[in-house]
Amino acid sequence: MEKLKLDQLKRVSVEEFKNQEKLPVVLVLDNVRSMHNIGSIFRTSDGFSIKSIALCGITAKPPHREIEKTALGATQSVDWKYFETTLNAVESLRNQGYEILAIEQAADSTMLNIFEPDKEKKYALILGNEVNGVDEEVMKQIDKCIEIPQFGTKHSFNITIAAGIVLWDFFAKLRLK
Repeated sequence: MEKLKLDQLKRVSVEEFKNQEKLPVVLVLDNVRSMHNIGSIFRTSDGFSIKSIALCGITAKPPHREIEKTALGATQSVDWKYFETTLNAVESLRNQGYEILAIEQAADSTMLNIFEPDKEKKYALILGNEVNGVDEEVMKQIDKCIEIPQFGTKHSFNITIAAGIVLWDFFAKLRLK
């Protein structure tokens, strides 16, 4: 087996990316502190062609060298908007018709493997701070909570891993079925 070379990957240009159909998902980053995590989430969001990213609170904004280390240019392709607070982002997205879902461990959460996204809906997926998760005040405003099943000794995934798992699941269920 031979690896594909860059020119064989048939990547779209940034302009083509901007014009292609997007997964009806906005990722909401709730006070994410690591710029490397932010950059990785931009890169993963590009890979799954999501609608946009909402950067909230202390979450750093592009352009920034530390974000670009892991984004590798995805800050140019993926649309993003900054909000002073995550609650402001939730309110704005709800007014645009998005269903608001926290990715969190919580009472009455729905396991990701059980959750079936509706092809007629748009989703805002909230990913929380690396230490504290999704803010308690934000949790009071969500429509549903999605939990990633885990079977090891640790109690959480890194935010970039969680983003990748959830975006792949949504992409597979909405685009590949």
